This record gives sequence, structure tokens and C-alpha cells, in this order.
Amino acid sequence: QVQLVESGGGLVQAGGSLRLSCAASGRTFRSYAMGWFRQGPGKERLFVGGISCSGGSTYYADSVKGRFTISRDNAKNTVYLQMNSLKPEDTAVYYCAARYTTQAIIFRGRYEYDYWGQGTQVTVSS
Repeated sequence: QVQLVESGGGLVQAGGSLRLSCAASGRTFRSYAMGWFRQGPGKERLFVGGISCSGGSTYYADSVKGRFTISRDNAKNTVYLQMNSLKPEDTAVYYCAARYTTQAIIFRGRYEYDYWGQGTQVTVSS
């Protein structure tokens, strides 16, 4: 069982930056592929990006590619989402998710993840 807690959300002006953190419980964090998703008002939860267990591979949705960066620190049981050049359309609740795996792969589907955090609100003003 893994418990995930996101932090770092807030209100930022367009063009600004935020870094979200997702702290995980447990001693096997390095065996979990991690993903970030977001859900805007009245919209479905969409994949933002993911990172493999070791952190050696990342994958991003086209909408955030070149602006967002995912990293992880397995010693601290934490995954990060650095968001730069933020746009109003990035406004959403951001969730981190975890999936146990023995392979160095990234999962992109929301139903492929087993554990979810409670979410953190990101609001980008124009």
C-alpha cells in the first residue's frame, strides 16, 4: 500500500512557475512508476506526464512538453512536477499516481495506476 500526498499548488500569474511535490509512504517507492494527471472544472482527468521507477525515463503530454519537467528522488520518496511558462489553461487540480512495476516503463492511462493522492489546486491567472 502506498499513500501519496501532493503539495505546492497555488495561484500564479500566466508565465510563472510552480513546483509540485508528491510524497509517498512506504519503503518500496523505487518500485513504483509515477504519473501526474490533472482535472479541470467539468473535465475528465488527463495524463500530464510520467516517470519510470529509476527516473531514467519520462514522458509528457503534448500540451505540456517543453514546459513541464518530472523528476523523482527515491531517497526521499518524492516525485516532483516543475511547471514553467504556465498558462490559464493549465488551471486544474493536479494529482500524482503510483503503479507498482518491475519494469522500466511509464503508464499513461489513468486506469493503469493503483494509488492516487488527494490532489492540489493550481490556478493560473491571465
